[in-house]
Amino acid sequence: MIKRFVEWLKLPETRNIKDLDAVSTTKLHGQIIQRKEFLKKLYVDLYKEFAISKRGLDGLLIELGSGGGFLKEVIPDVITSDILPVPGIDLCFSGLSMPFPDQTVSAFFMIDVLHHLPDSVLFFKEVERCLKVGGKCVMIEPANTLWARFIYQNFHHEEFNPEGEWGFEGNRPLSDANGAIPWIIFCRDRERFEKEFPNLKIAHLSFSIPFRYLLSGGLSMRSLVPSFLYEAVKGIEFILSPLNRYLGMFMKVTVDKMQMKL
Repeated sequence: MIKRFVEWLKLPETRNIKDLDAVSTTKLHGQIIQRKEFLKKLYVDLYKEFAISKRGLDGLLIELGSGGGFLKEVIPDVITSDILPVPGIDLCFSGLSMPFPDQTVSAFFMIDVLHHLPDSVLFFKEVERCLKVGGKCVMIEPANTLWARFIYQNFHHEEFNPEGEWGFEGNRPLSDANGAIPWIIFCRDRERFEKEFPNLKIAHLSFSIPFRYLLSGGLSMRSLVPSFLYEAVKGIEFILSPLNRYLGMFMKVTVDKMQMKL
């Protein structure tokens, strides 16, 4: 019965997806975000966090891994990008080889991108190269809390291995991943990050969103609650926020580019 219920929860249009890495799949995900009001409200809230982070910054604002998102609706001057040639994005390139001159980018914004990159060391070398002094990279990624680990390891299709390294074998942009990589880099191996990238300072790290993404059904399941309950669920999360280190399913990390140390 549980299996039949889970199958019913799947969105009809996602049941027959054969290639997660196809442009058509990313386009479908964009349509799902726009159609599912609860999920779209969550994206708006995440985008508003980016908008707050960009205050006082001049210059290039780059979203990496834009996919089917709509950040331009909240930050009109952002340059969207993806490794796939998704219709409507501004640039197509890999986060491991970015087309920006040294020290020209004011901010990178990313949602669920870092854990799909096969070489995090090379990525942060590119971030360090491209960012202006005073610029920042703002990432929203899977967390490794008790609740998040239970969900990701039992109900999610992507690998989630907290014992892993800073990368993985493979080059499929959506299929290949280790959802624990952000926690590995910024929590488990924080000292290594600070040693290897002394000019990149971890300015902020927090856990949040224990329930909203789950209840939205994400990109493949039906919403479990009506959209008018969004603010109520958000309020419950706020009340429970002191427990986010145990319950949060996502982590927000902000890395600032500092003046080079002599």
